[in-house]
Amino acid sequence: MLWNKNSNKKKKRKGLFHVEHLRPTVENKGFPSDRGQAKTIAIANQKGGVAKTTTAINLSACLAATGRRVLLVDADPQGNATSGLGVDRDGLDVSVYDLLLGEAQPEQVVVSLQIENLDLLPATINLAGAEVELVGMKDREFRLRSALQSLRGRYHYIFIDCPPSLGLLTINALTAADRILIPIQCEYYALEGVGQLLQTVNLVRRRLNPQLELEGVLLTMFDARTNLAIQVVDEVKNYFGDKVFRTVIPRNVRLSEAPSHGKPVIAYDPRSRGAILYRELAQEVIEHEE
Repeated sequence: MLWNKNSNKKKKRKGLFHVEHLRPTVENKGFPSDRGQAKTIAIANQKGGVAKTTTAINLSACLAATGRRVLLVDADPQGNATSGLGVDRDGLDVSVYDLLLGEAQPEQVVVSLQIENLDLLPATINLAGAEVELVGMKDREFRLRSALQSLRGRYHYIFIDCPPSLGLLTINALTAADRILIPIQCEYYALEGVGQLLQTVNLVRRRLNPQLELEGVLLTMFDARTNLAIQVVDEVKNYFGDKVFRTVIPRNVRLSEAPSHGKPVIAYDPRSRGAILYRELAQEVIEHEE
């Protein structure tokens, strides 16, 4: 077996914040359960290099191409979703950092992209310090959810690209979201840490956001030439069942090249395998609404 369900248990380390510190939702009255029109999906996996940002950019762009209004929130201090959509991070006056700290209004932070129907809440390196600053704040886990309230009626979908960690930025994303989408790479140790992520999701559901559900698990970086990739697919499907998307994202040169040109793959090379499959994934997400 590539993964034992109990193999992800780790000893808690000392630090500024642990998920066990989440405050019960009873302390956070005043946040309505009706989030408005937009379906909000956090794309999360604390393991890096799983095509999380690639999925955030390209799924958002493919849904926008169907005529749906989409907002992508870059909640990762690395800001790869921001630069991957052609936005110069150094030229930004305000970002998600300012939004979380209450120093800017959402309307001031939203960037209208050249891609029709797709907007961005960008990230800069300043976001790296946000978790430390949020620790002592009131309703620290609800900062993003509160900030997005005024934007929900403008979009069909809001996607949140989470950092590769389970700190306060990811907790904010999970508290703001209706659903979580988990990308898992088709490689050795692919499921490592997923158990811890699911424990965090369950804790968020119990204490902060009872509406949070699993949108689906996306298999990425698939290489049909290797037996290992096929084995990982079987392992993931055995564990998650029908929560695994039918679409499997392969390793694809065009997917890797597109961010350096500041474009989603459907704009960079619409006929590429990566573009075709992210369109198929977008259709699956739409089917979930039916």
